[in-house]
This record gives sequence, structure tokens and C-alpha cells, in this order.
Amino acid sequence: MTKAERALETRERILKAACEVIADIGFENVSMRKVAEHAGVSKALLHYHFDTREKLFAEAMTHSFAQTGTDLDGGDAGSVPAAVLLARIVRTMLPTDEELRQDWKLWQELWVRAQRDEGARQLAVDLYDQLHTWVGGAVEQGVESGEFTPCDVAAVSTLVLALCDGLGIRVMIADPHVDLPTAQSAIWSAIAPSLGISPAFPEV
Repeated sequence: MTKAERALETRERILKAACEVIADIGFENVSMRKVAEHAGVSKALLHYHFDTREKLFAEAMTHSFAQTGTDLDGGDAGSVPAAVLLARIVRTMLPTDEELRQDWKLWQELWVRAQRDEGARQLAVDLYDQLHTWVGGAVEQGVESGEFTPCDVAAVSTLVLALCDGLGIRVMIADPHVDLPTAQSAIWSAIAPSLGISPAFPEV
């Protein structure tokens, strides 16, 4: 392994550890020492890669977002029905497994910080822009293939994001009135009329 490869592996290990620690105890309780210990590196090495908690938080959020995966069709978007692709995206934007629940905890930390920190606010806006583009791409694919009726792609994308956020929070807090199937069904029923498709959530 080259020096550059070792540095990259260390950076990835630190980011993974930071995501886990922030999700576990919240950013306000995180210290660089705790992240270093969890990553199995020295505090000095941690500071070599990330000189402030704020930079570490921003990189951890970006890392978490990237790990979610925005290529759910396996690289063959043209052969995957747009409804299936969109349904997969919806599932990925909800806390459907432990890894995604961790991502959701990080998003919740970002929402709070974005209210009082300009850097966090801009990061949140940038990540939402990427999510909007991701959802919009699936909707556009469906419109172009004839699976979906022509619609306001931006409006549908915004609706999907808003519904995933609102219902995802209810799932995260274990609201007895909103479980994952209920959330998925509510989202799909809300967007189905605009897309001209069945309101039943697809099997994915």
C-alpha cells in the first residue's frame, strides 16, 4: 500500500468513526479526542486530516451522503422502470435500515446546526440540491419513457423531499401512527396523480 493509499484509508476510517460518534451522542457532545479513539488513530493524526470539529462535521456529512448511494439501478438506468427507480430512491431517503437511521441522525444534527451556522446552512442547501437532482432525474426518465405523464418535475421532486423529511421524522421517533409502510404509501399516493401511475407503492 502506497503512502497516498494509507492516507486515504485513514481518512475514510476517521470519517466513518465521526459519523458513528456524531449519530450516537450528537455533534455538540463530540470531541476530536472521542473521534480519534473511535477511529483508532492519534489525536495528532486526526488533526492532520481535519483541523477543526466544524470541518470534520462537514466532511462527515458529505461522506454519509455519498455512502447512501445514488446509483440504485446498478448502472443500467435505461432498463429499470422509472417507477421502480423512484420507489428505490424513496426507500433510501427514509430510515429503512440501521445504516439509514444513522444517516438520518446526522441529517437531524445538520438541520439543528444550519439554524445558527452559515457553513452548515450552505452544506444543507447543497445536499438538498443534490437530492432534488437525484429525484428529478428519475421523474424525468419516467416522463421521457412515457411511464409518467408530463408534469412539473421540480414541483414533484420538492414534494417527494418534503414528504420524506416529514414522514421520516415520524418513523425516527417511533410514532405509532406512522411506520415505514405507511410512510411509503402516503408518499406514493401523494405523487401518483401527478405522474399518472397507480397509488400503490411498487415492489422493490
